[in-house]
Amino acid sequence: MFRILGPVEVWWGGRRLDVGAAKQRFVLAVLALEVNHVVPLDRLISLTWADDPPPAAAKTIQAHVSRLRTVLKTAAAETDGVALVSERTGYELRADPMSVDAHRFRALVEQARHTDDEHAITLLREALDLWRGEALAGTAPDEVRYRLCHGLDEARLVAVEDRVDAELRLGRHREVLGELTGLVTAHPTRERLVGQHMLALHRSGRASEALEAYRHFRTRLGEELGLDPGTALQHLESAILRADPSLELPPRSARTAVTTNRVAVPRQLPTDIASFASRSRYLQELDALLPRDDDAVPRAVVLSAIAGTAGIGKTALAVHWAHRVADRFPDGQLHVNLRGFDPQAPVEAGQALHGFLLALGVDPQAIPIDLEAKAALYRSLLAGKRMLIVLDNARDTEHVRPLLPASPTCLAIITSRNRLDSLTARHGAHRLTLDFLSTDEAVALLTTRLGRQRVAAEPDAVAELIELCIRLPLALSIAAARATTQPTLTLSRLAEDLRDERARLDVLDTGDIDLDLRAVFSWSYHTLTAQAARLFRLLGVQPGPDISLPAAANLTDIHIRSAHGLLTELTRAHLLDEHTPGRFRFHDLLRAYAGEQAVEGEPETQRRAAIHRLLDYYLHTSLAAACCIDPHREPITLDAPQPGVTPGAITDHEQAVRWFTAEHTTLLAATARAARAGFDVHAWQLPRTLGTFLDLQGHWHDDEDAGQTALAAARRLGDRAAQATTHRGLGWTYTRLGRYADALTHLRRALVLFRELGDHAGQAHTHHCLGFVYEQQGRYTEALIQAQHALDLSRATGDHAAQAWALNALGWAHAELGNFQQALTHCHHALRLLRDLHNRDRDGEADTLDSLGYAHHHLGHHTQAIAHYQQALALYRELGNRYDEAETLTHLGDTHHVTGNQAAAQEAWRQALVILDQLGHPDADQVRTKLTQLDPEPEANASHGHDSAE
Repeated sequence: MFRILGPVEVWWGGRRLDVGAAKQRFVLAVLALEVNHVVPLDRLISLTWADDPPPAAAKTIQAHVSRLRTVLKTAAAETDGVALVSERTGYELRADPMSVDAHRFRALVEQARHTDDEHAITLLREALDLWRGEALAGTAPDEVRYRLCHGLDEARLVAVEDRVDAELRLGRHREVLGELTGLVTAHPTRERLVGQHMLALHRSGRASEALEAYRHFRTRLGEELGLDPGTALQHLESAILRADPSLELPPRSARTAVTTNRVAVPRQLPTDIASFASRSRYLQELDALLPRDDDAVPRAVVLSAIAGTAGIGKTALAVHWAHRVADRFPDGQLHVNLRGFDPQAPVEAGQALHGFLLALGVDPQAIPIDLEAKAALYRSLLAGKRMLIVLDNARDTEHVRPLLPASPTCLAIITSRNRLDSLTARHGAHRLTLDFLSTDEAVALLTTRLGRQRVAAEPDAVAELIELCIRLPLALSIAAARATTQPTLTLSRLAEDLRDERARLDVLDTGDIDLDLRAVFSWSYHTLTAQAARLFRLLGVQPGPDISLPAAANLTDIHIRSAHGLLTELTRAHLLDEHTPGRFRFHDLLRAYAGEQAVEGEPETQRRAAIHRLLDYYLHTSLAAACCIDPHREPITLDAPQPGVTPGAITDHEQAVRWFTAEHTTLLAATARAARAGFDVHAWQLPRTLGTFLDLQGHWHDDEDAGQTALAAARRLGDRAAQATTHRGLGWTYTRLGRYADALTHLRRALVLFRELGDHAGQAHTHHCLGFVYEQQGRYTEALIQAQHALDLSRATGDHAAQAWALNALGWAHAELGNFQQALTHCHHALRLLRDLHNRDRDGEADTLDSLGYAHHHLGHHTQAIAHYQQALALYRELGNRYDEAETLTHLGDTHHVTGNQAAAQEAWRQALVILDQLGHPDADQVRTKLTQLDPEPEANASHGHDSAE
């Protein structure tokens, strides 16, 4: 038995063999991992010396193999069919795969997936007992061990999770609870384990601990990766919260004294705004908060914007609504502008109380000096009265606390740029989140200010003005004021002036400090702590539409916990919006202001260093995510990240997809910024790491733009390898877009460069891409030739994954030429290679299963065809590979159609059409034609398919 799941050992005939020192044991382990396959000599050398081999490396490997061969011969292992043989390109260990513990482990795990829970537990325990520690322990550096064993390590954890699932289904939650606690501690970001732990806790009567485990996981995931828990875990939390009976096991039987002057009723509301935008939704929400005669609880209403941004119209809404309901408060309305963020000194609570007491008729000589005494008198005078109090522009909760009424017949409205969380928590205030204007509300505001005729005369300019002013009431009001004071200024010209982001704040500068956007923003900015102000400035130079918590920490070179506190300070000040958990953004006008503050407050070297750190974070994290999606991608060497950069720890496919989904727009913006700022290495490498995700999701136009940026950067660097790689990437993307002439131009240039560089792997991949172009053009003989070139080169490099891709391409080309038996032979060979890989290539498996289905279909083996298509679909859906999912759905529909199952054919084609329409792919027309031949209303089919997909 060859034992590599722990310290490398060989046992034969009941005794342990001496297989030498660490490097010799490592060589044996690599050969055992790839048992019955030739391991190329250059690969053995690269792995054994971690890409830094000595001059005599080949002779050293030869000596190791010779000694190992002698050990096996002495132990008479050859009589059991074991042999260590030399081949032209490398060495091969020939043996029964079940004599290698790693392969036996995988076989047992596979068996467990096809039996009942009790037997599965036994098989999985047997499989896991094969592990005696880290695979290859003590023989290789961590980096090399990770390259070789990451897939095995992941399979080990999955096996543990599978066993725990089976135990939970059998009602053994108490038995596994202690084990799960330890597992979650060891693997705190592994969602499946967390879910199992939560379920075990819940079933053990510890629901509150289950919910606390979820909250702890959500916080950790957000801080470390800027991600939310997956949908399944969110649903589990919801089910525990509502004590969903489905979480419980079925029954066992079903299982396996102040004087006041008489004064006029105070009516202190400011003048209502004639041009007030409707805001009907918020007015209705406020109406619902009006006190009733039987109310027993005082009300306090907080008006805030999305993160409370300045200029959103908080005061306008408060004052307008107060006028609307003034008659409901016959004892009066009090108002004070607390100037919490004004450049002058704010109005303190004591000052405001003094004014309110005077308005309520208290003799000036009777007003107490002490703040608490003033507040007590104020509350006493309001008792039993129906009064409305508007506290405008508060700084924080303490600013308004003494001004809150205690009588349930009164109502207080508080406006603030801060969220006033403690006012909500301690005083039961209702937070009203005030959003930007709707488009209709913005048009109404401009119509009121400019007149119906002028607005109607330039509808396109009006629409552009609204978007450039981000539907912010203050910005629109300033723009309208400029147009009003300059009657000859067309709205089109005003919109043109606003298009320049760098000058937009200048255009919206009125000279009036109360209406100048810079001044209004500055009042919030200058209340920040020094660290929060620095973060705000640097966020003004980050390239994306939003930013995650880890990215912000890397941008500013601070600990993630410190970054979280500063981001919270910015959101509370309404200078930033946490639009989804862990992701932050500000609107374009605030972004422009932050950028100006960065130029004024941060030296150019500091701004450039911040961008460098952020680009390093994105690049290194993107590569980690790309490797999880495609473990067999061609390697790319990155420079070490800048000091202070902590890349995200992406460890599995699901996390990688979620990270790319959240970040890909930002990564595209980062690529463009890198090119503009002279970070050309980042500008070509970022698209290289992002490309697989963009291809899977069908974002081919984005991939094209990024690829062109990358190619220009590679040319500026004079890096021919980077140029070759980028030409090939563009060739693939143009093939996806149906631009075959452009694809061939780039791929042929890539091939020339790879040949000049002597890069056989690069050539093989490029031949594969050329074959794909020819296949798409219907030039199947040429596609066959390219696939054969790819196969020959891949065999020379010893790349089994690339060999499998080439064999599948050969099979597909043979199928298109009518050679279906040859197609089956090549594709079955490809599938065997793919399933023998240590890091599973699910996309390659899915492609090959689709090819097998296609060949079986044309041979009339319709049952086999459908089975292969369904397996391919399951893999494509796991991967999020939308285009190939649509292609396989089309093939599946074709088979159903031939067998006479028209309903199944129609459903498969409908689902394919929905995806292709969403991708904007030209193949949609072919599928629509198929549906039209079954049903004369293809558009109805498309919409019906969309509904069913949702």
